Parts: sequence; structure tokens; C-alpha cells
Amino acid sequence: MTLTRTSASDHAAARQVDVLKLAAEIIECLKYRVGKEPSVATRHDWLAASIKVVRDRVVDRWIDSTRRAYEQGDKRVYYLSMEFLIGRLMRDAFSNLGLMDAMREALAIHGVDIDVIAGLEPDAALGNGGLGRLAACFMESMASVDIPAHGYGIRYVHGLFRQEIHDGWQVELPETWLEHGNPWEFERREGAYEIGFGGTVSSVTSKDGRLERHVWKPTERFLAVAVDTPVVGWRAKRVNTLRLWSAMPIDPILLDAFNAGDHIGALRESNKAEALTRVLYPADSHQAGQELRLRQEYFFSAASVQDIVRRHLSQYPDLTSLPDKAAIHLNDTHPAIAVAELMRLLMDVHGHDFDVAWDITNRTFAYTNHTLLPEALESWPVPLFERLLPRHMQIIYAINAEVLLRVRSTGKFSDEQVRAISLIHEDGERRVRMGNLAFVGAFSVNGVSALHTELMKETVFADLHRLYPKRINNKTNGITPRRWLMQCNPGLTNLIREAIGDRFLDDIDALKGLDAFADDAAFQEQFAAVKRANKERLVSLIGDRMGLRLDPSALFDIQIKRIHEYKRQLLNIIEAVALYDQIRSHPEKDWLPRVKFFGGKAAPSYHNAKLIIKLANDVARVINSDPSVRGLLKVVFVPNYNVSTAEVMIPAADLSEQISTAGLEASGTGNMKFALNGALTIGTLDGANVEISECVGAENIVIFGLKADEVAERRAGGYEPRAIIEKSPELRQALEAIASGVFSPDDPERYRDLIGGLYDHDWFMVAADFDAYAGAQRHIDELWRDSPRWYGMTIRNTARVGWFSSDRTIRQYAKEIWNVPA
Repeated sequence: MTLTRTSASDHAAARQVDVLKLAAEIIECLKYRVGKEPSVATRHDWLAASIKVVRDRVVDRWIDSTRRAYEQGDKRVYYLSMEFLIGRLMRDAFSNLGLMDAMREALAIHGVDIDVIAGLEPDAALGNGGLGRLAACFMESMASVDIPAHGYGIRYVHGLFRQEIHDGWQVELPETWLEHGNPWEFERREGAYEIGFGGTVSSVTSKDGRLERHVWKPTERFLAVAVDTPVVGWRAKRVNTLRLWSAMPIDPILLDAFNAGDHIGALRESNKAEALTRVLYPADSHQAGQELRLRQEYFFSAASVQDIVRRHLSQYPDLTSLPDKAAIHLNDTHPAIAVAELMRLLMDVHGHDFDVAWDITNRTFAYTNHTLLPEALESWPVPLFERLLPRHMQIIYAINAEVLLRVRSTGKFSDEQVRAISLIHEDGERRVRMGNLAFVGAFSVNGVSALHTELMKETVFADLHRLYPKRINNKTNGITPRRWLMQCNPGLTNLIREAIGDRFLDDIDALKGLDAFADDAAFQEQFAAVKRANKERLVSLIGDRMGLRLDPSALFDIQIKRIHEYKRQLLNIIEAVALYDQIRSHPEKDWLPRVKFFGGKAAPSYHNAKLIIKLANDVARVINSDPSVRGLLKVVFVPNYNVSTAEVMIPAADLSEQISTAGLEASGTGNMKFALNGALTIGTLDGANVEISECVGAENIVIFGLKADEVAERRAGGYEPRAIIEKSPELRQALEAIASGVFSPDDPERYRDLIGGLYDHDWFMVAADFDAYAGAQRHIDELWRDSPRWYGMTIRNTARVGWFSSDRTIRQYAKEIWNVPA
């Protein structure tokens, strides 16, 4: 069996191999690069050797891609993100190179199961939820559609945290994903930049008294060291770079202190450096946590901007052409300080005056907003910001003056509107508004779904939109079909290939051809068999991990996402309690067997989110052990939800829970993944649910509840949840059971305040939407019992959501924002 591969590189072409030669290469790598004989090699050794054999082929294309970008003078995209939730990379790279089958056969020659060793690869702990997973999809798609791009972020040692559930409570433990090293990464010690904090700013004037420049002299200095990971596009058309920054001290040990006996204090610079890149999202409920977050954001943003400037100047004489050759994209507000950092470099290092520097900066940056929650648009206390970044504070004041003078010159804005536009929040504690800085510093500001974009214009950025009416645009999110169909659901992928051919592998829009099979009884049977096999795989995972026995013939109802009150896991849990009451009260009814799955992490300092996790586990304990339910309802909270777990759960889902309070979910990408894998969506008209409904047809999705404008009207009009609760017997009974301690006999008061909040204010409209949600769930029961109708609907979902590919999203970014060919 001979494998062919295409590349512009002669060296790459020389690596064309057959399976026997590939098997020999694995042994050679095992011996000379891992240092093991096959007879004593562990499974981790086989994993490392397999990755490194394929990595050599990746490097050929990586070098070729970089060379082409330099030789052709291509404009590059630089994507700055606090998170890159890339998951496991082995299957991604092997599949995109077209080597998965060959590697499977080559390893089998040595008695090694590729699926077993692939399961040993850790998930890279570089993100939390949708923001990081979107960034990962975008990186893969940029390579797949042949856009020269670099991703920039932080190489977290522990990332967010590893979640364990102890007695129903979330416990945060360090994520040790680097325990066995990372064979995909390349450290670039030569790619190091000095990053400073604190200190003083002085002025340099000319002989005639003119200000020439400012000089920032930090009191703390660290090195940002680049660690590169190749990102392989589909069919290895291009390999781009994910550059993550590690922090190192300038002086790793203070010898004077060490020799004086202060052995701990001698390492304080090393400890401070390590703290910068150890944990993702340190708790910011205290000042130390806030300071560390701001340090992290400046650290990676400054290193990235310095790297971009260095790369540009290696090809071009000055920075005036930077907007023509670089598009720097800010993924949410976390890297917004990059705007001030580029201004600092342009003015203080490269000698441009403010107006020129602002013009260059403003034509280089683009910004994606991911939230309508005002508290999620980061802001920092002015004293903290000024202490850590004194020069940047000066620059932000100068930018603010430029913006506010423009506002005043129009004569169209009230004092209140001027205060809303200002980069400095003046009501109460003075704070630097990072969302406003990103907005004014960018030539493009985009939302991530049609609804979200329109709401941005009306809410969080209403006044900035009036000032810059052409700046906001929409780019609805997408997902990569390689990972979220072809890799995680090979059974469905093969079934689709048999039905409509292979074109969809390269053009996901070709999935539309599957529509013709939606009502075909034979195809429905095959589709159902694939779903059943995926459910059995999930049943096996849950059995191994949690010791639970589940029935794969039950309806699998899944809600997996970050735990947050606006995502309304609480609504789902309350409905489970109400259903539990109904099953016990009316055993004579023909109840549908259902398993409700939950998964997700709560921020360590988010009390109510952690309480919701505990409630889900308390409810699961009671329901799952009650014989009167007769196994008709099970509740499962899956611990430590991550990308690899999602790759098992999403293909197994019958029902996708997308039930956020309307107007609060920016887009969602889980909704797209579930629909692509043949799950029916139950959801509100929020985020990308609106566009999914339009694509799949209103008859193929179950929508319930208040719309975004209705939510706003209720809040403005004196919403009274207590009255609604009293009128809904099912809701009232479920809330009373939870609040009175039925599910928490060890602590009857545990949920009293959580439930009391629903009676008193119910900001997220749980009570307002409950009856509609419960009714929609009973409608789901009816649809499930009508198998031909159910599978017709779910097949149409798979067939019609190709538009939500991140390839389409990236092509829109490329054409309408970045001005690069794709």
C-alpha cells in the first residue's frame, strides 16, 4: 500500500512512504528519539514516537508554508486570544495529513492499537469554554482555507483546573497536562522579549524644548519565551503557527540572597515569572487576583505585539506599511491592552507622533466582542492600572482625549452619552474600560451572531455605535467540520459518504445532498444505528468513569457548557425535579425513558454556579436511587468536561439543550456541533439559535420562551416572578421541594437562597420560561415516539447546518475585515 502526499517541498515529497516503511520509522523514532526498545516501551512511549514520526511530515509543510508567506509578501493575520481550547492534536494532525489509516496499520504491525494510545494524549489545558474552542476552530480553518496566520496566547502550565466532584461539590485541582511533555511544541529561546511592569516614565526633550519621546523604566522585568505548535489545515494545504508565551525571570536566582541564607527569597523572581503563566483566569474576587489577571493580559499581548513588529521590520523598512501587511485580531477584550502597547512602540521606540501612531494602530486592529454582559467587558481600577503600566495609562488618557474631543465636536451627544463613550469609567471607582479601548482602537468590531450584533448596537456599545456607525458588523461563529464531524463521528461520516459521496469532505455545503434521504426509511434505520453506537460508546465512558449503568435506548438529553446562571442549567434541573414528581404521581402514564446529562465547570469564585453543580448532583443522587421512577429518568453530571469528553457526548446526543435567557448568549458553538451530529435542538431564540432555526427550518427545531425584546420589556415593566410561580403548580412544587431540603437532607437550608432569588428577582427569567420549557419537553416526548418523524428532523439538521462551518466564517473575516485572500 503506497501513500502519496502533495507538497511544494522536495524534502517533503521524499517522505512518501508505504505502511511497512512507516512502521519502521516508528521503531527508529522509538529507539533514537524516545530512547526505548519496543519490548520495554510504554504506551506513552508509543504515543510520543507516533506523534514525532508524523510531526516530521508536519514540519516539512510548516516550513514550506512559512517560506511561501515570506516570498510572496502575503498579508498575515495575527489572532490574539486568552484561550485556545485545542484539545488533543494527534487525530487532528493525522487526519488532516491523510495519514490516519496508514498510521493505524503501521502501529498494528507492532501490536499497538492507535485508539488506545490516542486516548492517552492529554487535552491541552489552554481554555475553558466556547471562546477558546472557537479560537481553536478558527486556527484550523485559517490553515484549511490557506490564510497565513499566527495565533498568540499563553502556554498555561495548569490552565483552568481539573474538576473533580466530591460529595456533589466541584473541587478544583491542578491540570497536569504537561506531565509527560508535549511532543507537538517547539521552544524558541531566540524568540524572547522583555516585558516590564511598574516603574517610572520620563520625558526626553530636544534642545529647543520640544518633547521628543517618553521613556518607560519598569522596576520589574521578565522574559516572554515563545513556544510554537504547528496547526495543520485540511489536507495539509497550509500549516500555521500557534505561538504561546512562557514566562522566565531575567535572573533565575538571586545569588547574593541565596548565599546569605535566604534560599526561598532568592527564587522570588522565578516564582513571580512562573505565576504569570501557571493558571488560566485566576480568581479576581480579590486584589491579588485582579493584578495577576492584568499582568497576564499585558504579558502575552505585549510579547505578541513586539513579535509582530519584529517580524514586519524583518521584511519592510518601517511600520507605516503595517496595516497593509498585518491584521491583528483581538478575540474578546482580554488582549485589548495590545492597542496601547502598539501605540507605545510606535511613539516611544520608533519615533512616530501620536497622530501617525493612532492612524497605524486604528487601521491594524480588529476586535470581536463575545458578550452582552456588562460585567464581562473587563475594566481595571485606575490606581492598579497606573501602578503596573504607567506609560500605557498615559497613552490611554491621550486616546481618550482624542475620542472625547471628537465626540464634543459633533455636538450630538449628551453628557451621559459622553460618559458612556469614555475609556475611563467615572461613576464611583474610576476604572479603565477595556471594551471601549478595543472598540475605539479597531477599524472593525464584530458580533458573533446576527442577534448578538444587533443587540451590541442597542446595548453595551450603543453610544460608541452612534459615534462610529460603520464599525460594527456581524460574523456568525462556526465550527470546524473536520473535528466535529469527521473525527468525532466516523460512523456518521462514513454513512454520509455512502449516501452522497465525498465532496462534503472538502465542501461542507455539499451536506445539503443529504436532505433527499431524510424520509428514506432505510437511511433512517442506518442513521439510527450510528446514533445507537455512539450512545453505547458514551454509556461505556460513563460506566468506566462514574460506575453508572445507563440504557442507550433512552432519549439522551444533553446540556454541556460553562456553568453560568444565564445559560440556565438551573431551569433544566428544576424541570427534571418537576418531571420526577410527575412520574411518581402518575405511574400509569406512558413516560418516555430519558437521561439528562450535564457537564461544565464553574469559575472558582462563582458561588451560585458551584451551588448549581451541587444541586445537579443532589438531584441525581435522589432520582437515580428511587425505585419508584423505574429507571425512566436518570440525571448525570459528568465531571471534568473538556474537548475529548465533548467528542464522545455530542455524537451521542438525541436532544441538544440551548436554553439561555434570550438576549444573553452571544452565539454558542455547541448548538452547531450538536445539530451537525444529528441532535434536535430545544432552545430559546438566542444567539445563533436564531440562524440555526432559519437554516434547518422552524419545523426541525423546538423553540420556546421569551424573545430578547420580551425579556427586556419584562425587566423594564416590573417583572414579578412570585406571581408566575404561584400560578404554576409544577414549578411551585419543584421549587418548594428544592428549597425545603428534599434533595439536601444533610443541609435543608442549602438551596433556600438560590431558590429565593427566583421568587425575588429572577433576573434570568427561569420562572417566566418554565411552563413553556416544560411544554416543549413534552412535545419532544411526542416527537421521539414518532421515529420516522424524529429521524427525518434530525437528518435534516445534519444536512442543513453546513453553513455553520468555521471555514465560511473565516472566509467572511478574510474578505470583509482582514482584506486577505482565502
